[in-house]
Amino acid sequence: MKYIFSLIVINIMTLSLFSQEVPSIDRVSTPNGPVEMHFIGHGSLMFKLNNTVVYVDPVRSMGNYKDLPKADMILVTHEHGDHLDPSLINDLKKESTDVLCNALSTPSVPGAITISPGSEFTGNGVSIEAVYAYNMKNVRNDGTPYHPKGDGNGYVITLGGKRIYVAGDTENIPEMKELKNIDIAFLPMNLPYTMTPAMVADAAKSFSPSILYPYHFGNTNTDEIVNLLKDSGIEVRIRNLQ
Repeated sequence: MKYIFSLIVINIMTLSLFSQEVPSIDRVSTPNGPVEMHFIGHGSLMFKLNNTVVYVDPVRSMGNYKDLPKADMILVTHEHGDHLDPSLINDLKKESTDVLCNALSTPSVPGAITISPGSEFTGNGVSIEAVYAYNMKNVRNDGTPYHPKGDGNGYVITLGGKRIYVAGDTENIPEMKELKNIDIAFLPMNLPYTMTPAMVADAAKSFSPSILYPYHFGNTNTDEIVNLLKDSGIEVRIRNLQ
């Protein structure tokens, strides 16, 4: 289903790797108020609806967390150092915060809950679906995938009735193409760890989000994904998410 979104973009910054500037923000309207999407940097995101705050992969070295609020929920996709920062998670937590991690991250985060692909969780007014995130083609020299199947997670976050898909580190896997009713998608776009622009375009066309944000894109030329999806009906937004 397609939705009409209202957009306010503030603090748009010159793209620079892992900026310590104040994160830029987009807002999308929902029946329950606007959802704020804070682009902290790389794979680190924050979503806010009224007083509910959700972080995905908060990592201090990836952006500026000064003056950002405490978390009601924290999601960790996988255990790599650019996605998992136990010290920052501890700083962002409240007593009531739900912290959901893939199994390999949980031992590093006291009090965290392990969630696996196919599982769902609801807490603090936020609904979460964990989905697969893995490589099929991109492998290390010894043949091991950079992200083996079953190790990491992506998440579908429902806030204010909007379904926001944060894919984690993954390729355009079959499970991704089975997603339904995704309003906003964050898809990674950098080699050798995740996807090429062509892979991202293939994935996006399969489940047709209204808005696509390439993220974790390193030095990839983002003009490529804009051109590939030019006539698709999917709005591509480039933000400070190298």
